[in-house]
Amino acid sequence: MTELRKRGAGGGDPDTAENISDKEADGDDRLGLSGDTEGECDVDSKTDTLDVPTSTADTDNTPECLNKALEGLPPKWRNYWIRGLLSICMISGFFLMIYLGPIMLIFVVMSVQIKCFQEIITIGYRVYHSYELPWFRTLSWYFLICVNYFFYGETLADYFGALVRREEPLQFLARYHRFISFTLYLAGFCMFVLSLVKKHYRLQFYMFAWTHVTLLIVVTQSHLVIQNLFEGMIWYIVPISIVICNDIMAYLFGFFFGRTPLIKLSPKKTWEGFIGGFFSTVVFGFILAYLLSQFQYFVCPVEFNSETNRFTVECEPPDLFVMQEYTLPAALQNTLSWKTVNLYPFQIHSIFLSSFASLIGPFGGFFASGFKRAFKIKDFANTIPGHGGIMDRFDCQYLMATFTHVYIASFVRGPNPSKVLQQLLMLQPEQQLSIFHILRSQLKERGLLPPLAVRAE
Repeated sequence: MTELRKRGAGGGDPDTAENISDKEADGDDRLGLSGDTEGECDVDSKTDTLDVPTSTADTDNTPECLNKALEGLPPKWRNYWIRGLLSICMISGFFLMIYLGPIMLIFVVMSVQIKCFQEIITIGYRVYHSYELPWFRTLSWYFLICVNYFFYGETLADYFGALVRREEPLQFLARYHRFISFTLYLAGFCMFVLSLVKKHYRLQFYMFAWTHVTLLIVVTQSHLVIQNLFEGMIWYIVPISIVICNDIMAYLFGFFFGRTPLIKLSPKKTWEGFIGGFFSTVVFGFILAYLLSQFQYFVCPVEFNSETNRFTVECEPPDLFVMQEYTLPAALQNTLSWKTVNLYPFQIHSIFLSSFASLIGPFGGFFASGFKRAFKIKDFANTIPGHGGIMDRFDCQYLMATFTHVYIASFVRGPNPSKVLQQLLMLQPEQQLSIFHILRSQLKERGLLPPLAVRAE
């Protein structure tokens, strides 16, 4: 215990060390379970002692030209300008990706996912000194490939049914996709068991769990981002944009007006920034929803056209994106002197999305802050000057993507006829005929299908 405290005190920021109580440190000590009776336990407890990595705060990767331009400013304003300029660059890049279309956005999501996975896994390597474990770096990336194969294979079957039916190898892969995915995972599982080394059992299982939790957080939620994208680019753009808006506005309100601390996990977060970010985000989301709802390019589901072998975003706009007239409540009528208002229904949905991004979304950031403080690091990496790593920018985005997916499934999306048709066309001919006869008899009973005329002999 004493050795762990001495080693842990060597790195990290001072705020972190002050916020970790002796009780919490004792709880960390209990990771070394004392109930083991085998002879190698003493070796494990010494070899696998958790060591806290040094903070990345001391690493400055800001471009030299930017450092020279801002060298005369106080540290607070210097950081403000660095964050601001880099934010503008990232937002500009985001607009460029939207212009390039859904395929580019899918590649961006995959790239972000891989980078976030790499950042979290690297922290695990540093914390547990697992660089020398046999096969483990290879196995971590192998599991990433397996999980991506499973999720993107499901997406291929759902949204590219025409392409799957046309290519014989894809038909085989689609039919046995889950069995193949499970087999690939089992191969990795067996490799992990075979790689176990007597002196590192506990450490290897730490890293095995670390890898799987990282996959759950990063890959699963990245897949939900892509699922939202296929529902229409507006379901991708608006959630991401309102999280960015909330992050920026909360930072600005906190920077200029912040006085009251919000949460101990993030001492720089203030109630002024939290409240100002909420109202700003709701207004921004409402306006952005109005602007994007006018364009087919953003509101139509992303579908694959088998004739042109390209993605299409052309359709008759759903009712959700058609202007409608709403009668205001009596209280608002007296206040605003309006009886009705014309809105896109999606604008109403945007209020709920923005509220979640402002009130619950920041808890994704607080969770990430707690994770970083647990291991005494300032940022997940130093990829973006003034912002930390990619995961530092997407901690709230992943939580928002999950909420958006659940929201669409619960309140927006109904059965998709095109998906049902794609699945029917993949059935055997006798199965298709059976469904045809059942559907015809149901429609006749409901009076929706006129009875067939008796053929004259």
